[in-house]
Amino acid sequence: MKFDTIIIGGGLSGLTCAISLSKKGQKCAVISAGQSALHFCSGSFDLLGYSNGSLVNEPLKAIASLPETHPYSLLGADRVASLTASVKPFFSEMGITFHGDESRNHFRITPMGGLKPTWLTLSDFTPIETADSLPWKKAAILNVSGFLDFHTAFIADGLEKFGVECSISAFSLPETDRIRKNPSEMRSSNLARIFEEEETLRKLVPIVNERGKDADIVILPSVFGLFSSRSMELLKSLTSVPICLLPAIPPSVPGIRVQYIIREYFRHLGGIYTLGDTVASGKFNGDVLKSISTVNQGDIELKADNFVLASGSFFSHGLAAQYKCVYEPIFNLDVVADADRSSWCDSNFFESQPYMSYGVATDADFHAKLGGKSIRNLYVAGSVLSGFNPVKESCGAGVSILTALHVADLIAKK
Repeated sequence: MKFDTIIIGGGLSGLTCAISLSKKGQKCAVISAGQSALHFCSGSFDLLGYSNGSLVNEPLKAIASLPETHPYSLLGADRVASLTASVKPFFSEMGITFHGDESRNHFRITPMGGLKPTWLTLSDFTPIETADSLPWKKAAILNVSGFLDFHTAFIADGLEKFGVECSISAFSLPETDRIRKNPSEMRSSNLARIFEEEETLRKLVPIVNERGKDADIVILPSVFGLFSSRSMELLKSLTSVPICLLPAIPPSVPGIRVQYIIREYFRHLGGIYTLGDTVASGKFNGDVLKSISTVNQGDIELKADNFVLASGSFFSHGLAAQYKCVYEPIFNLDVVADADRSSWCDSNFFESQPYMSYGVATDADFHAKLGGKSIRNLYVAGSVLSGFNPVKESCGAGVSILTALHVADLIAKK
């Protein structure tokens, strides 16, 4: 089978690149081994939240202080600015809308009731403008009875540090009680399926109104809107008190929704998306990758003019480690990593962990390197790249999206 471009990895970066190329008229295929890290999404996309341990308010200005090996530095400040400006319209075409923009970070409330800087927040969540205060004096925190993935006491403790008086209560409905009988079924995605039904959602309205009548805000777990934001929009329109959703422990309903929408949009554009297949190897001719083979396709080679590696980091098995080395498991590409294993991590869990910045080595145009030489039709995008720490810098989604869009433009211009 022959394609214009094959993307290895079906997460945020891989699908962003695939959609961008498909809109430019390319025939694309995405090979996805399984569910992506989007299933752990908090409801927000970060661009750059911290630099050298300090809070970043204006991410575009802070890019100048990043090391030259950082993906944003490889892109260049002007390119980052132009790409970020295109992101909201890009996702809006799919029906995904956001609060926020690239000029200044806002904040989101974490599952522990704290605040973190972020770039874009899904429109059914609540953005917070400043890091030192919240816009409410009283909050009613509601949970589904038996739902253990939403830690109301931690949330209340976090909010009370900002001077918000909190009340905590739980509610039950016949529909939620049915899945409560089996603890393994009491997960956010299963609750979201229940609340996709308008009749069930309407039963929640008087509960929210009653519990929140003396509060400025009602806080609920993010268990609404598995495939679209329709159910949350309906709930907000029917209740008499403002609602704020907070993320629960994964699986993440907003992340599943984003994954579903962008995957289906790619398919709508004519793309081929294969879920549950793994790239096993590739055939090279000098500095060109000619074809790949997958576990499910067996002897059938998949050929393309260009390939994009967007396989993720350690979490997604885009990188792997043995006792003495870190390696890229598909093509054995060059990896930027410390040779000394003792340097891979810091004994203090809360310090920046060096291994988080390991990744595939590339040239300035994001071509993968093999044996020190650039593979001119194999590009790298997303968290498999080296040179950044997505946790300590709060930049994972931004790197994934911007490098994917940039690589798509490079391929389209060839």
